[in-house]
Amino acid sequence: MQSTARTVKEYLNALPPDRRSAVSAVRDVILANLPAGYEEVMQYGMISYVVPHRLYPAGYHCKPGDPLPFAALASQKNHMAVYLCNVYGHKETQDWFRKAYQATGKKLDMGKSCVRFKKLEQLPLDVIGQVVARTPVKNYVAGVEAALRARPAGRQK
Repeated sequence: MQSTARTVKEYLNALPPDRRSAVSAVRDVILANLPAGYEEVMQYGMISYVVPHRLYPAGYHCKPGDPLPFAALASQKNHMAVYLCNVYGHKETQDWFRKAYQATGKKLDMGKSCVRFKKLEQLPLDVIGQVVARTPVKNYVAGVEAALRARPAGRQK
């Protein structure tokens, strides 16, 4: 079920204590490593890290009224997840991430951008921090724009 929390504090307070602790620990790592310019907001029922409209007025190509998503953190029904758009959209970053994750000896449970975990101990926080820190706003926006230009006509949304 998607959260209806309007603030990060509301979101965290609504979680069971064990999930609150885990999500808060991951959030702390993200905030400590987040490059300048990104902002923490609630977006799509998750704690999200976005490129604000003041830096990228075009917003999210699927929904231009929303700021461009970069990463997110959520407590889902059966797991918790970190969503890393810079890993999904950039092969070099994805290759680095998979290799760094594997080197920790922890099992990677990943979809396109979503890294799922059930317990905090399953997530290598140092690798999460490093991958977040790898992508300054200007590089992320340039990568998104390049990907949009490369899409076939008619598939812009």
